[in-house]
Amino acid sequence: MTPSTDPLNPSGAEQSGASLPAYPSYPSTLTPQDPHSPVPAVRMHGLTKDFGGHIAVKNLTLDIPRGSFYGIVGPNGAGKTTAITMATGLLEPTAGNAWIAGHPMWGDATPSDVYAAKQSYGLLADGLPVFDRLTATEYLQYMGALRKLSQEDISQRSAELLAALDLTGTGKKKIVDFSAGMTKKILLAGALIHSPQVLLLDEPFEAVDPVSAQVIKEILKKFVAVGGTVVISSHVMELVEGLCSHVAIIAQGQVRAAGPLNEVRGGIPLVDRFVELVGARHLQEGSLQWLRGDSSAS
Repeated sequence: MTPSTDPLNPSGAEQSGASLPAYPSYPSTLTPQDPHSPVPAVRMHGLTKDFGGHIAVKNLTLDIPRGSFYGIVGPNGAGKTTAITMATGLLEPTAGNAWIAGHPMWGDATPSDVYAAKQSYGLLADGLPVFDRLTATEYLQYMGALRKLSQEDISQRSAELLAALDLTGTGKKKIVDFSAGMTKKILLAGALIHSPQVLLLDEPFEAVDPVSAQVIKEILKKFVAVGGTVVISSHVMELVEGLCSHVAIIAQGQVRAAGPLNEVRGGIPLVDRFVELVGARHLQEGSLQWLRGDSSAS
């Protein structure tokens, strides 16, 4: 059999359904994950963050299996972003540790441990510098250089990523002039260019138009299909329920439930399970009567 030229389908086997855009192959320094490896793609153990008396995350422990599409859900302010920034080495925890692809990030981790951990993931998160005065091509050149890719690899992967994310023709356009959806897509391209083992995406579909969202979803599904691991945080239950194989529900900085999606749901919609675990506030009887034009409330 002639070897396939599609790095996402090395066997060359026929695939049903519409073809998806090709994703650049793994560089020689990294190999695709083995979904059956006992080492989690991401491990958080006892992570705690105290912001001067405000406990944003408290003793959070979570294992994210390799090859999973993992959703971390919770209300605004639940600690999702704080947990991800600690796990990726951007925010030092008050206590606890995290491992990416088996490499420790904190504690007694060596510089080589931290480098290996950071080389293993791609990250899309609010608060990261966008460098929006660069063009799309310049941004990908910069991200590739940071990851120490060769110029040949950067050029090839940039072209493939721009095409796959429906950004062909925008290479010379400055990111500051992009729509919100286009910006999310170029940031995703920057997270993918070094062919990571794990993608961590904080609210990746927020403010993204439906067409751009669908393109991003297809790329992420294909990444998982070849053994990659995707972790997304969101407060949109329907999105996570439609995409993810696993889910963790976080509230007040703690994990309330985690595991395969069907197990966490327990036979009911995820949003109902979420409300069960997190709780919901109800309006007091008689409040907001003025919305009904009740003159007695004046």
